[in-house]
Amino acid sequence: MHAGQSKNLDWLLAGLVQRVPFTRSALLLSSDGLAKAFDGLETVAEAEHLAALASGLHSLARSAGMQFAQGADVRQVVVELDSALLFVCAAGSGACLAVLADRDADAAVLGYEMAMLVKSVRPYLATPVRQQAAGASMNPGRRA
Repeated sequence: MHAGQSKNLDWLLAGLVQRVPFTRSALLLSSDGLAKAFDGLETVAEAEHLAALASGLHSLARSAGMQFAQGADVRQVVVELDSALLFVCAAGSGACLAVLADRDADAAVLGYEMAMLVKSVRPYLATPVRQQAAGASMNPGRRA
């Protein structure tokens, strides 16, 4: 995704945050944990931290689906905290959408709005697979 495309998605995330009461922030991330676009987070460091968390949660859920649900796809991961809710869902090939909301948010409405956002713009949310750099070792810990 080019930097221009990322900025163009900020308004979509801002719309979701504004449209659903008690929603704090929304983040588009690559499935390997890189923040691509966000709204409602204070700093890039905060976005990167949430991206890493969301990527890990989605990866764990995919593993659970493979092991315990005959390879079923992950619809959504929801984490309930004392004062917040965290939602993570797939958002196109190689991408995820993470949304952080206050505990008072209507989980059903937020989940629906996330699904509609992803469905309507899925092709633009995809993150291409990163290519191995020429000459780079497949095993970075191994010395030649």
